[in-house]
Amino acid sequence: MSATGWQRGAIAAASLALCLGGLASVTQGVAVPVRARLAQDGLEHEFARRLENHRVTLAAEPRGRRLARPASGSAAATLALPSSGPIARITVARLGVAEIVLAGAATHEQLARGPAVIKQGDAANPVTVLAAHRDTHFLFVRDLREGDEITLQYVTGSKERYRVVRFETLRWDTFFYPLDPARPLLALATCYPFGGTEYGGPWRRVAWAERVA
Repeated sequence: MSATGWQRGAIAAASLALCLGGLASVTQGVAVPVRARLAQDGLEHEFARRLENHRVTLAAEPRGRRLARPASGSAAATLALPSSGPIARITVARLGVAEIVLAGAATHEQLARGPAVIKQGDAANPVTVLAAHRDTHFLFVRDLREGDEITLQYVTGSKERYRVVRFETLRWDTFFYPLDPARPLLALATCYPFGGTEYGGPWRRVAWAERVA
């Protein structure tokens, strides 16, 4: 990946950085773990329902249309995702993690329920960015290691596998993503430090993972 690509990514991610910064004032101290877990229980049922509905719809389509669909795990396979509610399940087998990911605006109410999609990867720019609270849904980011495998399963049935390659700790207003990554990327962003009590702190911890076949 060229240095220019990263620089251009910094410009392209200006709105993303502002979004993450704006979340800072509500990110810490207001997300109650018990409420977060109860919300996830409900979202798991909704995710399973959407996944099954998609399977039934796909099975009912003529065979020719099914064969014309993009391959599972490709960027194009996620283009028909819902614009709100649960759209994916993120899992980390080593840590026993399973969290339902939500589409739509990353509001306080949204983040209290689960990780939110800040940017969805697509064919033009295959970088997906998820954000969540450091004391609930993304507490596991603290325990991630390089080499850990992360799986995203979408309600469309497609799956994407990633492997953690690096971490960075930075101010929210210096976060950026590349426009031309060598491989599709997944970024998990949360406030930092873990266990902190400061509201609206400027620091973020980001785990970067690359797509694997």
